[in-house]
Amino acid sequence: MALRRSRGPSEWQLPRRRRSGQCARFRQPLAGCYRDGTRLPARAQTAVQNNRAVPELAHRAFGRFSTVSTEPFLDAHGMPWTALLERHYPAIRAEADRVLAVREALPNFQDIGPDQIRLSDDDRWKAFWFVGYGVWDDPNCLRCPATAAVLRAIPGLTTGFLSILGPGKRLPPHYGPYRGVLRHHLALVVPEPADACGIRVGGQVRHWTEGQSLVFDDTYEHEAWNDTEGERVVLFLDIRRPLQRPVSWINGAIIAVVRRSPFVAAARAQHVEKEQQFAAAWDAVHRQQPSAGPQRPDS
Repeated sequence: MALRRSRGPSEWQLPRRRRSGQCARFRQPLAGCYRDGTRLPARAQTAVQNNRAVPELAHRAFGRFSTVSTEPFLDAHGMPWTALLERHYPAIRAEADRVLAVREALPNFQDIGPDQIRLSDDDRWKAFWFVGYGVWDDPNCLRCPATAAVLRAIPGLTTGFLSILGPGKRLPPHYGPYRGVLRHHLALVVPEPADACGIRVGGQVRHWTEGQSLVFDDTYEHEAWNDTEGERVVLFLDIRRPLQRPVSWINGAIIAVVRRSPFVAAARAQHVEKEQQFAAAWDAVHRQQPSAGPQRPDS
């Protein structure tokens, strides 16, 4: 089945002449998406997750011009930002522990991105956002200044948050919609037994080790699980894939368009709506422990 590109960076549609009954199976997952454009990227992700008619043409283009591997898992220490993250693991972990003290007040992942309800519909996947699609969360950056300073020093960072998987939580197999970014996990808290907590990307399985990194291509089918009785916490980052020019310029332009999209604006509005409630919970716990203020990481 042929696909053609629409307006957005990850919006793929059926050719008009073939939008008939024979394509009902493709259209069905898109039913209920907003007509005002706030869920256009969600349409693409839903279609990818339910149909193997993945936009392979775009994936191949980014793969061809990528200056790093296109395998499911990449060599984390071949990435220029990994050493910076791992060097500051102690400070980042200390701030993550402060966040865990108010875990129940954190938004569920799907509260900020309602289209993620397909991945999680309970309160066992929590998120503490620093930046989403290039839009920074200033209050959270002030709450965790050391982490924020490290993240601001990473060129090409588009998204960063603490991803907290509760005990027994599993994220089902799914696909990322866009190969223009790489996914980086810095493991902060890994409960025992460590081999009961892991991630599969493509046909490869890895387990997190505290203070160490995993880098992978999330356009491969992937899933994650925490079959322990503790919390698993990683610093979850999306960073622009290193590409040759002029494809790197195109990638940057696409990401800039997404940042200004109604989808991101809607997610930001959801987050701002919950900020006041979270701020009250944070202040109640940490009132006697003021943050150290903005910091600058060593290079």
